[in-house]
Amino acid sequence: MKTLRLLSRDIFYKSLIILIVFLSSVVAEDEPIDIWKIEKKDNTIEANNEIEDDTKNQTSIIINNSSNQDTQIISNTSLDEKDLIVGLYDPSDNGLKLEMWTKSDGNEIKNIINKINLLELSEDAQKILEITLLTNSQIPNKNITEDEFVNFKIDYLIKKNNKKLIKDYLEKNKSNIYNLKLIKHYVDDYLIGNEIKKSCELLNNIDILNDDYLSKFKIYCLLIDNEREQAQLIYDLLIERGFNDKIFEDKFFFLMNYKSDVKKEISENTILDFHLSYKVDTDFNFQPQKETPQFIWKYLSNANLLQNTELINIEDYEQISLIEQATHEGIYNEDELFKLYKRFQFNINQLLNAKDFYKDLPLSEGRALIYQKLLLSNDPEKILEYSQLLKNSFNNDNLENAFNLELKKFLEKIDILDVPSDYSTFYSKNMQKEELIKKNIKINNKIIHQSKLLNYLNGKKSIKDIDKDLINILKSVRKNKKYIVTTKDLVLMEALISDGLEIPKKYQNLFEFGKSNIPTDIQLLISNDEIGLVLLRLVEIIGQDNIELLDPDTLYFISTILNTLDIDQIRNDILLKVLPLKV
Repeated sequence: MKTLRLLSRDIFYKSLIILIVFLSSVVAEDEPIDIWKIEKKDNTIEANNEIEDDTKNQTSIIINNSSNQDTQIISNTSLDEKDLIVGLYDPSDNGLKLEMWTKSDGNEIKNIINKINLLELSEDAQKILEITLLTNSQIPNKNITEDEFVNFKIDYLIKKNNKKLIKDYLEKNKSNIYNLKLIKHYVDDYLIGNEIKKSCELLNNIDILNDDYLSKFKIYCLLIDNEREQAQLIYDLLIERGFNDKIFEDKFFFLMNYKSDVKKEISENTILDFHLSYKVDTDFNFQPQKETPQFIWKYLSNANLLQNTELINIEDYEQISLIEQATHEGIYNEDELFKLYKRFQFNINQLLNAKDFYKDLPLSEGRALIYQKLLLSNDPEKILEYSQLLKNSFNNDNLENAFNLELKKFLEKIDILDVPSDYSTFYSKNMQKEELIKKNIKINNKIIHQSKLLNYLNGKKSIKDIDKDLINILKSVRKNKKYIVTTKDLVLMEALISDGLEIPKKYQNLFEFGKSNIPTDIQLLISNDEIGLVLLRLVEIIGQDNIELLDPDTLYFISTILNTLDIDQIRNDILLKVLPLKV
């Protein structure tokens, strides 16, 4: 009935529009002719015809959040490549340009991004990559399509999975037709985390493109808010454009109270389908298997629907294997897996000779034996021996993440001085700790790169303001016959000179500038003003290393590159992490 009412209303409006157009044309015959208006009108008609014929033309449903809750249909077309600007950060924030990619070959961009994606980037490299990919920019003109270029940005956001960053990007690029994948990831990830309201908040504030899945999600959000008429309206529009999903239809009719029962059918196609299966079934019962998608496992965990490990039959090795896999993927906590291992019962002989017996047991039971032997060990060498044995067993089955936190607990019992040389690599690799203490910067005016000149980099002083500090420091350095100007000193001085600082002639002989050896390929990119590619190369060079651990020569040419391109903010952030004395 709702659909019939909509069709009747559409027919009435269309008839009214035809009548208005007819009356307008009659009136226009008696008006003076303006040839410039005619030409403009003809061009508009021609342009509109081209848009209608364009195969990229897509329809969007926009949900208006104003009080009258109107629903509209609009056209959303691809922008001209030269006009497309997609990103999050303003180029001027970091000394970049809208044209930072336009001179680059798309094949080179794709090649280096593919290389970077294979690296485990450090936090410092990640930060530069984020700025590079998410800065507002025009797309390259050669060997790369519009959607390929935008998808590099979207894939980065999905991999990083910072919800605030994703939300900011979507809100800043509301009309972009390539956002579908990112929107789906965002709403799905919150639903997987059992936070459906945050999924719905986003859908209430952005355009929903011509996509059946997001329309279904929006309908469900409206039903949660008891906006039944609005939900029905979107469903009717879906049906009009050929939507056909019997599983969703069955659940929609049930939630709308059009029917009193629902089919006992669990769909694992999408997280929304699975969630609806759970919500409409009061007797919901689902046991995940090895082939069950990971997002279902995570959803079950976050919704407290996973089986309690205390209830698992320890003779069911297949079920225990599933728990090990789920622990590796972060779905079960390590504590739960090792509580399960404790439930296995072994005799004294097995525990005393665990190293021999575990090989003849099923994999999970063998690991349980080694773990119990580890719990009984006090000698540092024995703890290391059985820890390494258990870790190798997990690694061999591609379950390396199932034994990280628990391993560290055992290793923390051992003083580093008690670690035999045979286990030193194993110990240090698995005992890596994040730096918890934030170090303060200490100024040391006896060393150039640790002096008050750093106050320019942190924004406390301008170039003019540090002139006096410069003279005092250079006087001190020249008097000190034992002082040797280091590479780090040159790095700081060249950065300041690049930004306009002038060194008095009588002090210039203290420095031997120009020692930086920039790789030839990067020098060519700089000459061609290919800023985006230069930054990607720097990300690749830094890779998994922390900036503080870079050797002075690498730091020197990185700083020189950023000086040459006038990318001061990124340069300053890097130098402030490396140059100052920290206590």
